[in-house]
Amino acid sequence: MIARSLKSNILINLVVLLSIGTILLAVVAVITHHRDVLRSEISKINLILTALDESVFRAPQPDGTASGTWAVSSLFAQAKIDCTVAVDRFAKPLLDQGTAGNLKQELRACVQSALKSGRQELCFYGQTWGIFWLQDHHLMVANPHFEGGVVDGAVGAATNLEDVYQAERRSQKIFLIYGVINVAILAAIGVYRITKLYLDPLQRLAGRAEDYREEDTGMIFAVRKGDNELHQLSKSLNLMLERIAADKQKLRATVTSLEKANADLQKAQQEIIRAEKLASVGRLSAGIAHEIGNPIGIVMGYLDLLKQEDGDIDESEKRDYIRRTGEEICRINTIIRQLLDLSRPSTEGATAIHVHDVITDVSDVVRFEPKVANIDIRLNLEASNDCVTADPNQLRQVFLNLILNAVDAIASKSSNGGGRLRIRSTVANRKSAVTDSLNAVDQQVLEIAVIDNGVGITPENIADIFDPFFTTKEPGKGTGLGLSVSFMILESLGGKISAASKVGEGTAMRVTLPLNEPTRQPASINN
Repeated sequence: MIARSLKSNILINLVVLLSIGTILLAVVAVITHHRDVLRSEISKINLILTALDESVFRAPQPDGTASGTWAVSSLFAQAKIDCTVAVDRFAKPLLDQGTAGNLKQELRACVQSALKSGRQELCFYGQTWGIFWLQDHHLMVANPHFEGGVVDGAVGAATNLEDVYQAERRSQKIFLIYGVINVAILAAIGVYRITKLYLDPLQRLAGRAEDYREEDTGMIFAVRKGDNELHQLSKSLNLMLERIAADKQKLRATVTSLEKANADLQKAQQEIIRAEKLASVGRLSAGIAHEIGNPIGIVMGYLDLLKQEDGDIDESEKRDYIRRTGEEICRINTIIRQLLDLSRPSTEGATAIHVHDVITDVSDVVRFEPKVANIDIRLNLEASNDCVTADPNQLRQVFLNLILNAVDAIASKSSNGGGRLRIRSTVANRKSAVTDSLNAVDQQVLEIAVIDNGVGITPENIADIFDPFFTTKEPGKGTGLGLSVSFMILESLGGKISAASKVGEGTAMRVTLPLNEPTRQPASINN
C-alpha cells in the first residue's frame, strides 16, 4: 500500500511538472514568435517609409506639398497602413493622410519625437486582446530624414496589429497540439524510466518493510547493485535495523536489570521498615516488662492461696481470687497482643482505615511505659472525617515513632512530672496537584499534630531530623531511622510530615494525609 501510494504521487507530480514545463515552453515560443512578427512588421513599415521619404522630400511642389505620393498610395493600401504623417525641419506638415482622430494625433507626436531626437521612434497606441492577454492595438514607426548630415524632416506611419494577432491565434492550435503530444511522450518516457530506476526498487523495499519481522536476519532490504543510489539506501537501512536490534537487546538487559534492582530496593526498604519497627517495639517492651511482671506476681500469689488445703478460705473468697487472677491474666494478654500488633510484618496492604482508632491503640500501648507515668497524654481527636487509605501496621509505626520520640524528649527535660503530650486532629483544605483549566482544586486532608513540651530541637538539627541514621540520642538509645522511615511511609501514601520546635519549649510534629469519603462518623475523643 505504501509503495502504491508513493508510486501514484510520484507519477502525478511528474505529469504535472511536465505539463507545466510544456505550457511554459509553448508560451515562450509564442512570445518569441510574436516578437519576430513584430520585427517583420517594423521592417515592412521601414520599407514603406523609405519609399515615402523619397516621394516627399525628393521632389516637393512649389506650394510645399509632396509630389508623387500617389505612387506609394497603392503600397499603403496593400500594407494596410492606417495613416501617414511627414513634416519638414520646421515641423510644418508636408503629408497628412489616413484616419483622423486620436491615432493621427499620436502619430504626429511620434514623428515630432523622431524629428527632435534624430533617430527612429517606435510608438504604440490602444489595446486589444492579443494572444494570452491585452496587447497593443496599433504600431507607429517614425524615421528622421537627413539632408547633408542634418535632420531635415521626419516621416511616420501607423498600422493595425489585429491581423497579426489573428494569425498568431491560428498558430496557437499548432502549439496546443504540440504541447499535448509533448506532454504525453515525455510523461510516458519519464514514467517508464522512473518506474524502472526508482519506483520498482522502492516498491520492493516497501514490501520488505511491510513484511519485516523482528526475528528476520540477514539483508532485510536487498536491491540490485544496478539500482544506483537505492542500493546505498538499502545498505543504510540494513545497518540501521542492525543497530536497532542491538539497542533492543541492550534495552531488554537494562530493563531486566532495573526490575531486579527495583525489587531489591523494595525488599531492602521493607527490611529497613521492619528493623525500625522491631527496634521501636524493643524499646517499648523493655520499658513495660515490669508491667507484665507485676500482674504475674499477683497471679502467683492468688494461686498459692488457692493451693492451701487447710486454710480458712471460704468459697466466696476463692471465687474472688479466681476473678482477680483472670483480670490480671487478661491485662497481660492485652499488653502482649498490643505489642504483637505493633511488631508483626505488614501483610494487609493499603485499605480504608480510621486514623483515630490507630492513634488510640498506639497511645494505649505507650501508657504502659514507665516513663509515661508522669506525662499527661491527651487525645483531642476532633476531625469530622478520619478515613484514609493506608496500611494500618505502617500507620501504627508512624505514630509509635512520633509518640516515643515525644516521650523521650519530655523525659530528657525533667523526670519530676509536668510533662504534656497532646495529639490533635483536624480537617483542612490544600491545593491539589491536579488542576483544572482555571484554578487549583481544593483537596480535603487530615492533619494530626503531636505536640510535646520536651527539650526541643536546635535550629541547626531540625533540617536533618528526617535523614536516615541521624539522631541526637545517646548511642544505643536510637537507630536514627524512626523519622526517616515515617517520612518514607507517609510520602508513599501521598501525605507529608513536618516539624516545628523551640529549644526548651517543645516540638510539634504535623502529619498530613489525604482523606477518603467517610464510611462512618467517628466520635470525638478527648481524654
